[in-house]
Amino acid sequence: MEEIHANLLDRLRQAEAKEQGRLGEVAPIEASPAPEQKLAAMCNPLPGTPPSTRACPISAVSARASTASSETRMRWVSPEHYNKGMTVFLCSKCGTAITPELAELAAIPDVFDDERDRDKKTRRAPSTVPRGHYVIDPEPWGPPYVMQHDQDDPKPAQSRGPLVCREEGFVISAGSRQTVLLHPDDAAGLQPLPNWENSNGCCGPTGDEGLNRACPCGAPVATLAADCFGPCELHLDPVRTYALSQ
Repeated sequence: MEEIHANLLDRLRQAEAKEQGRLGEVAPIEASPAPEQKLAAMCNPLPGTPPSTRACPISAVSARASTASSETRMRWVSPEHYNKGMTVFLCSKCGTAITPELAELAAIPDVFDDERDRDKKTRRAPSTVPRGHYVIDPEPWGPPYVMQHDQDDPKPAQSRGPLVCREEGFVISAGSRQTVLLHPDDAAGLQPLPNWENSNGCCGPTGDEGLNRACPCGAPVATLAADCFGPCELHLDPVRTYALSQ
């Protein structure tokens, strides 16, 4: 677990280096062994090995580990404290649980796009995912964005949401895949970044500027989209958070 933790921190530093253009720091990190391989070995012992009690991240967001709190350590060795088939998502930096136990959905629900569905005061649409559930989004989400090839017939910048037009033209997301999509109220402890960074919008954050919600420890871990012209949903970053399930 210590090796996995160190590897995860390397991946976080790699992401930050890419964001800040420090490409010279990226190659040595990318050359390090993938934590997915280590966790796969832990979760799939050789034939004949006696089964042991372990909590293993789900495959879609596997290999996210961190320094854990005393409560989290207890859960690693005692997964019976979780309901079977339920998953909790934790901050990769501090190990704090940022969601309650959630059940996985088989597919992303249809987005509410009828204007009459929106809240009359906040103008928010109903959340894409119902309370108590999560789903893995296989499509790219958030920055970086690239120019769309067909500027005459552009697509929405994300799989759900409006068109995004920048000075150079219509763009489409080339961001992270496998983000964890859930109801914003299921991560109520997350906070806006200082000075509401990346939270611009009309009636709420558009969600197309980057991570805009942080764990109580201060680490940016999620993106909230909750403006009056798009979906209402929270995306947990697949590297900055990890799953603990049974």
